[in-house]
Amino acid sequence: MSVLHAIQPLYSLSGLVIGFLVGMTGVGGGSLMTPLLILVFGIHPQTAVGTDLLYASITKSVGTGVHGFKKSVDWPVVMRLCAGSVPAAALSLWFLHSLGMPSATTSRIISVTLGIALLLTAPSVLFREKIKAWASRNTRPLSPTTTSLLTVILGFVLGVLVSISSVGAGAIGVTVLVLLYPSIPTSRIVGSDIAHAVPLTLIAGFGHWLMGAVNVPMLLSLLLGSIPGIILGSLFTGHVRESVQRSTLAIVLLVVGLRLI
Repeated sequence: MSVLHAIQPLYSLSGLVIGFLVGMTGVGGGSLMTPLLILVFGIHPQTAVGTDLLYASITKSVGTGVHGFKKSVDWPVVMRLCAGSVPAAALSLWFLHSLGMPSATTSRIISVTLGIALLLTAPSVLFREKIKAWASRNTRPLSPTTTSLLTVILGFVLGVLVSISSVGAGAIGVTVLVLLYPSIPTSRIVGSDIAHAVPLTLIAGFGHWLMGAVNVPMLLSLLLGSIPGIILGSLFTGHVRESVQRSTLAIVLLVVGLRLI
């Protein structure tokens, strides 16, 4: 089958819409794409997660290149996150594999974990700026050792969430990093979070692929739509009030999260 025959227009259209929203709002694509694939298209949860992970690793590699060129990546923070997330990803993949694929048990675990991740993402999206302002005013600086340890623990938690649900490395990761590193500019926090997501999603996605849980034609179709969608969405940034964007997204994520649990 040629590449053109593998393209599925409906998935490309979905990728275009999700890419547009990601480009306009900055919310992680997995928070929107994975629930769409599961609830609307009826894709098996692990296939949806595995495909979205590889999709994220490709798109975020481009984002990392941009942030790296702008020198807006704090590589020590990235390394601390990876120290926790990479082992967590390996353990999570081993756990899923040990349950047998596919199975009703793994489907339920993935759906519930995804729902919980979305419920955590909703307030992270809605209150991120308020949390950042509060942290800048009230948080006492932690010792370097404590900060490093908590960053590794954060990486471990993100590794589990992302490997099982494909969600968490974006809004949740950025929100906690803002609390841990209030003196670092938000642009460097975001850049560091994106850079960390590349190896995490690549490893987790490759693990799901080895278990046969990646739909390559669907992946290509989503990328075909999402890349121009992200570009278009970026051009519309600022045309809709940020408070409206965040409130709408938070409500959507909350409703979908409750629907999946």
